[in-house]
Amino acid sequence: MQKILFVCLGNICRSPLGEGIMLHFIKENNLQNLVHADSAGTANYHVNEAPDHRTIANAKKNGVDISALRARQFTSADFDNFDKIYVMDKSNYENVLSLAKNTSHKNKVDFLLNVLHPQQNQHVPDPYYGTETDFELVFQLVYKACQKIVEGLD
Repeated sequence: MQKILFVCLGNICRSPLGEGIMLHFIKENNLQNLVHADSAGTANYHVNEAPDHRTIANAKKNGVDISALRARQFTSADFDNFDKIYVMDKSNYENVLSLAKNTSHKNKVDFLLNVLHPQQNQHVPDPYYGTETDFELVFQLVYKACQKIVEGLD
C-alpha cells in the first residue's frame, strides 16, 4: 500500500484538497488496498479545524466532500508513516526538509506539481487571500496532479 501525505502551510486550503481528492479517487476506483491519503500543515495555526469554508464549498461544487477533514501539523514521525510527501510550495518544502533526519526522509519529499511537470518545482498558489477563481484554479491543479498519481498506481 502506498501512503501519501499532502502538505501546505495551515492544512486548511491546499493540502486538504489533495487528501480529499485522493480519498474521492480511492473510493471511486475501489483503491482502498492500494493507497492511503492524509494531509498536514507545516504550521499549527489551524489544528483540529475543518478546511476553509471556501475550500469546502469549491470542492463540493466539483463533487468532492472534504467537510469531515480536520487540520493537523506535520511532524517528523510522518517521514516514517508515509511513502511520499507532496508539498505545495517552496516554503513548505524547506519546512518539511528541516525535520528530515536522513537522506531517505528527504527523498520522500517532492512538489506536488512535479507529478505533472517533472523537476520544475512549480508551486500550487495559496488561495487564502484570493477569490473564488483562485480556489477553482487550485482545485483544478490539485485534481489533475492527484489524477496522475492514481493513474500511476500499480
